[in-house]
Amino acid sequence: MDSRLKEAYDRLFAAYGPRHWWPADSPFEVIVGAVLVQNTSWENVRKAIGNLRENDLLEPHALRDVPVEELEELIRPVGYYRVKARRLRHVLDFLVDRYDGDLEAMFQTNLRELRQQLLGVHGIGQETADSILLYAGGMPTFVVDAYTYRVVTRHGWLDFDADYDAIQDYFQSGLPEDVQLYNEYHALLVEVGKRHCRKKPICLGCPLAELLPEGGPLEPE
Repeated sequence: MDSRLKEAYDRLFAAYGPRHWWPADSPFEVIVGAVLVQNTSWENVRKAIGNLRENDLLEPHALRDVPVEELEELIRPVGYYRVKARRLRHVLDFLVDRYDGDLEAMFQTNLRELRQQLLGVHGIGQETADSILLYAGGMPTFVVDAYTYRVVTRHGWLDFDADYDAIQDYFQSGLPEDVQLYNEYHALLVEVGKRHCRKKPICLGCPLAELLPEGGPLEPE
C-alpha cells in the first residue's frame, strides 16, 4: 500500500471509525439509492426509499411497472424528481431487459464489461456506475466523488486538472485490490469532505491537516 494513502486512511479511520456504508437492506436498494442520491442529501433518499418500501416496490420488475408519474411522486423527496424518475426507469429497463432483474447474474459479469454496460445507460455516470459495482455488487472499483477530488488536489497528491480516471487510478494503483478497503476508504473520504473539505476548506481539527503542504491547502491557479 502506498505510504501516503495508508497514513491518510489510518488517520481517517482513527478519527471516524467504520462508516458502515452503504446503508441498505439489499443490492437493489443500493442501486436505487445510487441513482437518487445525485445532487441531494442521503436523508432525502432515505425518505424516498421508505416510500418505495411501504408500497412493496423494492424489486426490479415491480418498480419498472409503476407509471412514471406515480414514480415521480414516490421519489419526490429527492428533488429533481422528474429527471430522476426517468433515470431510474432507464436503469430498471437495463436490469430487466438485459438480466431479467437478476442482480446475482448481473454481478457475475466481468467488471470491465459490466462497467461499460452501466455507463451506456442514460443518466449513469462514472461515480454512479462505480457506486453500483462496489456497494451493490461487491466488485473492486474505487468510487471517486467531489470530496475525493478536493482531498487529493488540496494536499498536492494530484494536480487540479486530474480527471475521474486519473484519481481512480491513483487509489487503485496505490491500494491492494480489496473491496472492503475501497468501501471504507471512500466512505471515510466522504465523511472528512462533509466535515472539513468543503467548497471552502475548514482545516482546523481535520484528521488530514498535518498532511497538507507547508502553507496550507493548495488552490487552483
